[in-house]
Amino acid sequence: MGGQQLIAWAGWKPSLFEYIIPIATNAFHSPWGKAFNASQRMSIEADPTWKEKNEKAGMEGMKVARSFALISYRHYETYEKTQQDQDKALENTKSESYQKYQGEKLAKRFNALSYYMLTKSMDSHHLGRGVLEAEEILERIESKTLVIGISSDLLFPVNEQQFLAKHIPGARLEIIESFYGHDGFLLENDKLTILFNKFLKVP
Repeated sequence: MGGQQLIAWAGWKPSLFEYIIPIATNAFHSPWGKAFNASQRMSIEADPTWKEKNEKAGMEGMKVARSFALISYRHYETYEKTQQDQDKALENTKSESYQKYQGEKLAKRFNALSYYMLTKSMDSHHLGRGVLEAEEILERIESKTLVIGISSDLLFPVNEQQFLAKHIPGARLEIIESFYGHDGFLLENDKLTILFNKFLKVP
């Protein structure tokens, strides 16, 4: 969502930034992304506590929603390399434990209503909604722009960054090779630092 906000700010306030580096983001949210978000909301809505008036309402549903989300953030190869079961067990697999752990981890710092509304907000992302085409907003951007995509990103695939770079005047496009999927933007620090320094001409 941070990348979506950056693109919107740069398009609607063209002189706001000297440089922008949108990473693994898009000009409008895709039907694929919206389907993941809808599935997460359905998980929350299925929690019988969802309509209760307290901070813990829908929490178990949110843990399931987080599991859906994590699959979209990662990639087949991510799980192949990090969640293999060495003992070939049929129960209590590493993948299942990992999904549950991530749900519990999120529940310690988030609530279901915030999570639910965040997915709704991302679904509404469209640069020119009701006013202009997304291309027209991108063409307004005056910032020096480096667009970065991640080769294995299933949620924000490379064609979405290619679209940004095509329509932002003078934009450069770089694609990071990574098996981490969308979460490569968090985990590929060394590769990103090299690109940042080159683009910003940092010694």
